[in-house]
Amino acid sequence: MRASRRSPGGARDWPIRGLPGPLLVLLLVVETAAVTLVAVGLVLLPATRATGTAALGAAGLVALGVLHTELATGIERVRRRVAHSSYFDLSSVWTFAAALLLPGPLAGLVVAGIYVHLWWRVWRPAGAALYRHVYTTATVVLAATAAAALLPAGRIAAVPGGGAVGTLAGIAVLLAAMAGYVLVNQVLVALALALGAGRRFALREVLGDLDDHVLEGATLCLAVLAALAATREPLLVLLVLPPLLVLHRAVLIRQLEERANTDAKTGLLTAAAWRGRAHRATVRARRQRGSVGVLILDLDHFKAVNDGYGHLAGDEVLAAVSGSLLAEVRDGDAVGRFGGEEFVVLLAGLPRGLEGRAQAHAAAERIRRRVRALAVHPDPAGAGPSTTIGDLSISVGAALQGLDGETLDDLMQVADYALYEAKRAGRNRVRLGGDAGTLDGDRSQAD
Repeated sequence: MRASRRSPGGARDWPIRGLPGPLLVLLLVVETAAVTLVAVGLVLLPATRATGTAALGAAGLVALGVLHTELATGIERVRRRVAHSSYFDLSSVWTFAAALLLPGPLAGLVVAGIYVHLWWRVWRPAGAALYRHVYTTATVVLAATAAAALLPAGRIAAVPGGGAVGTLAGIAVLLAAMAGYVLVNQVLVALALALGAGRRFALREVLGDLDDHVLEGATLCLAVLAALAATREPLLVLLVLPPLLVLHRAVLIRQLEERANTDAKTGLLTAAAWRGRAHRATVRARRQRGSVGVLILDLDHFKAVNDGYGHLAGDEVLAAVSGSLLAEVRDGDAVGRFGGEEFVVLLAGLPRGLEGRAQAHAAAERIRRRVRALAVHPDPAGAGPSTTIGDLSISVGAALQGLDGETLDDLMQVADYALYEAKRAGRNRVRLGGDAGTLDGDRSQAD
């Protein structure tokens, strides 16, 4: 199940008393609701043989979850270290299976047992804040309760209306249970992020990447298979473990690749990763008779920032400028750090000709103006008390496929020359490559 790698308050080591008031209210409400649902549900459970059998099943699922964690502990610790904004917990194989097999309160106990062990073996050694883990546990308890409410406990083999799991009606109910499970957790995590940071998050930031959802879907499908096996031949549930461990390793490899392709200081693509994406986009655009734009950007007088405020403050300026670049481009564009204070942007899906050049110029101007308006407030420990770094500017050179060349190397060369022209003209300017570069570039004046 998904959990944010960032603490909802924005810093891993903040004590809970330092969290915003609205976030504290959310934590209290969600955790109280989870505890109440489980406690009241347990009291209301009838003392029958079926309940005793369900309790044994709950203990078995907790044991399987513990065994799974022990087998994958090393991999999970590495995954937590290399994960960026989100972290999907593969233990939903057991927690969702509990929702399909058990009454809601017993499913909640399964979640609690597995997550206590996860805290001890994975989250605590990784330095996660305890209140974060408690909140995550509560969200999964509520998610499992919601899923259990959509499917009668212990009847995964027969859904409402008498349809078997293999029928369209049965599959529809299972899909509804999956959706309820994911949606409850997703909404609660999004609320925590929004209240903790005091700002709106982009949809992709909240929902995560497509690969993350494919991973979550795969674990939920394994959960269905585990639940079906448990209703027919309980020992067959152990066969879920080998493919689950293979899935752990596959996810780890993907996360390591992402980490290797990401610049540590800015969160942008590395130069090599950007060049790979840009080359593919350039080839694809040429094949489809479209165009791409290439921007090379250089932060003006950045050495003065490092000399005047220190390198830690300089790193914060680079991160702020990176955020400005990302805010002014589309999801399909590629933004990378080219080295030092130099950045590169690939503008995908542009039309050929003058219209494409105008769009590239407009994007470059938006970035230039946004950087010009930046006011960076670095950590006082790195730059002195009440420090504000402003008066920043960036110079931009741009090239458009079709007018300035066809290959990525051609576009990079033209954009680099245009950047040199922007610098020579006084900085804080945009210059375009090609014959019309001087005419269009002169529209950009220093602020």
